[in-house]
Amino acid sequence: MKLASYSAAGTPGYGIVTPAGVIDLARRLPDCPTLLDLIRTDGLERARAAAAGAVPDFALADVVLEPPVIAPQKIWCIGVNYADRNAEYKDGSEAPKYPSLFVRCATSFVGHGVPVERPFVSTQLDYEGEIAFVIGKSGRHISREAAAGHIFGLTLANEGTIRDWLRHGKFNVTQGKNFDRSGSMGPWIVTTDELDPLATLELTTRVNGEVRQHDTTDRLMFPFDAIIAYLSTFATLMPGDVVLTGTPTGAGVRFDPPRWLVPGDVVEIEVPGIGTLANGVVDEVRP
Repeated sequence: MKLASYSAAGTPGYGIVTPAGVIDLARRLPDCPTLLDLIRTDGLERARAAAAGAVPDFALADVVLEPPVIAPQKIWCIGVNYADRNAEYKDGSEAPKYPSLFVRCATSFVGHGVPVERPFVSTQLDYEGEIAFVIGKSGRHISREAAAGHIFGLTLANEGTIRDWLRHGKFNVTQGKNFDRSGSMGPWIVTTDELDPLATLELTTRVNGEVRQHDTTDRLMFPFDAIIAYLSTFATLMPGDVVLTGTPTGAGVRFDPPRWLVPGDVVEIEVPGIGTLANGVVDEVRP
C-alpha cells in the first residue's frame, strides 16, 4: 500500500495512492485525521477496509504532496553508511564501529514536486539521495531479530545539505543540515506488506537526468535492523519517527570542482518498489 500526505485545494489530507488516483482517508477515518494518527493507532487494516471498493477522490496531479509524515517526533539521519563513503574523506581512518548520527527538523523538508530552496546565505546546496524508513511500533532496546517488525514502511529523501554551514561549530553539522526547505521526502510511504524493508534495494540519484549516485542496500555498513538496534539502545523509537539511512558516494561536494545545485536543476531519487522523488531547485526569497 502506498500512503501519502497532501493538500487538495488548500485542505490537508492523506490517503492511499492507486494507479487511478488518491483515495482520501482523512474523510473516511475522522478519528485519524493525519497519516501519523493512522500509524500511531496501527490502523492499516482499517485503512484497507475503508478504501475497499472506493472510487479515487483526487487525481494525483491535483494534490500537492507533503512529506509523508507531517510532524514526526524525531527524524534521525545516519551518515557515512555505504561502503566506500568513509574513503571519500581521505583522512586515513578505519571504517566506523558505530553509526554517525544527527537529527533534522521537519521544516527542513518539502514534499515530492515542491522545489527545494538554495538559501541566500550560501551557494553550496548539495544533494544526498537516501532511503528512509518510518517506525510503526514503539520500542526500546530492540534486537536486530525483532527490528523489521517495528518498521511501518519505506520512503525516499533528498537529504539536502548546505556544505559551508556544516562546520560553523566545532563539533556539529546541525546547521548545514537544517535549513528550511533544503531537502525533500516522499513521494509516499510504501508499507512493509508490499515491500520487504530488509530486501536488497537499489538507489539511484540523478541531477538533470545524469546519474550521480548509484548503490544497493546490501552494501550498507549498518543495515536497517542494525540501525534500529543501535538507536533504540539510547532512545525510545516512536510511531512516525523517520530514519534516513545514508547516502552513497557521488554527492556534489566530492567532484573537482564541486558540482553544487543551482536554480533550475532537477534532482530525482529512485528506488524500484518505492518510486521516484523529484524536486526542482529555486533560490530562497529574501525576507
